[in-house]
Amino acid sequence: MRRALMVFAKKPVPGRVKTRLTPPLSPEEAAELYRRMLLDTLAKTGQITGVHRLLFHECGEGARDYFVSVDPGATIIAQEGADLGERLANAFRTAFDRGYGEVAVIGTDAPHVPRPWIEGAYDALADAAVDVVFGPSGDGGYYLLGMKRLHESLFTAIPWSTGEVLACSRQRAAAAGLRTVLLQLWHDVDTAEDLRRPELVDPANGAPLTREFMVRQPLHSPVAPSGR
Repeated sequence: MRRALMVFAKKPVPGRVKTRLTPPLSPEEAAELYRRMLLDTLAKTGQITGVHRLLFHECGEGARDYFVSVDPGATIIAQEGADLGERLANAFRTAFDRGYGEVAVIGTDAPHVPRPWIEGAYDALADAAVDVVFGPSGDGGYYLLGMKRLHESLFTAIPWSTGEVLACSRQRAAAAGLRTVLLQLWHDVDTAEDLRRPELVDPANGAPLTREFMVRQPLHSPVAPSGR
């Protein structure tokens, strides 16, 4: 099957990205951190073979031109929808309409997630006994969602931006008779506590631009590592 990895991204504008990190960061610092997370995500996903990357960006002034400049030659598509659920559903619909058979989506909040874990999502989707793959994040959401056809129930009436996203999504999947697989637990970078996680600055996890930013931050005092 043709495989696609959709990356959901924003233009790094101060005051519009990583607002939960201000403070301790200034809006300009948060935007710079996000820019580095975006570039690290694009670099890492660009190394995955056999998968076509689709970059879905939030609409806004100059957004498309910005993404053309940072990822020349990429397939760049504007997100469509009133909320995250609609935007995700429309993105999956677009990918399947283009003929892809195994599709996953990630954001830019976990540039340090190990690349083999992303690749593992496609290994799971290749199993005829699997319908949906979730990459669970420590905040109760997910850093990756993969499927082989559109299941709209996973995107409607979900309490987005809460700690119930994954649990609610799994309940919806079970109610629809969908067979799911969970990848390894990982952590998005959303809060000041997330900035102190040691895996964020572990060279083994990639994300060199993000790591370079973090090692200069006096707030970086590592907390206990997450399970792997």
